[in-house]
Amino acid sequence: MKILLDECLPKRLKLLLKDLEVKTVTEMGWRSLKNGVLLQTASHNKFDVLLTIDKNLEFQ
Repeated sequence: MKILLDECLPKRLKLLLKDLEVKTVTEMGWRSLKNGVLLQTASHNKFDVLLTIDKNLEFQ
């Protein structure tokens, strides 16, 4: 499973998911992307899950 951690989450969360393939938005160089573009970019890069606490994402 390929997981993308949004920049609003602590990077150390990645340590708890050590058995999975986890990347952060920062590691991917996607910090400046807005929610809709971020979702599209993550999908094109075969991420299965985007973990976030961003409440505005439900409208994307």
